Amino acid sequence: MTPAINTAKKAKVDFKIHEYSHDPRAASYGQEAAEKLGVDPDRVFKTLVVAMNGKDLGVAVLPVSCQLNLKLFAKAMGVKKAAMADQKQVENTTGYILGGVSPIGQKKRLATVVHNSAEDLQTIFVSAGKRGLDIELAPKDLVKLTRGKFNRICE
Repeated sequence: MTPAINTAKKAKVDFKIHEYSHDPRAASYGQEAAEKLGVDPDRVFKTLVVAMNGKDLGVAVLPVSCQLNLKLFAKAMGVKKAAMADQKQVENTTGYILGGVSPIGQKKRLATVVHNSAEDLQTIFVSAGKRGLDIELAPKDLVKLTRGKFNRICE
């Protein structure tokens, strides 16, 4: 069990766990998950940690099929500047390793924005806290678990 799975269980939200054999040579963790699980890449969401105004961290959850727009993310978070966070800082703050960062059950709860395309889907897949393990749940439950919000953060 990962902290993400434990958090979802404790909150009593409906979810399913999907496991696949992770290939360490995979160029894109999210794309690999979509292919190995046989799921549309628009339903598999990646978790990116972003440094805001050079100090605070925030989480962007978006389809693996799109690229984060840092300006849109900054606007959604009400900050002037956003940049991708440093790997070591991400791992220390979330408790997860890159490629297995879940938006759920992080060591330190970070402000979270889920791309608004999720609102149109019945369920989405996000990392369950380790490479090769995804959790499928309703987008509204993801927002509830992360105390996040929906907003447009990619083109």
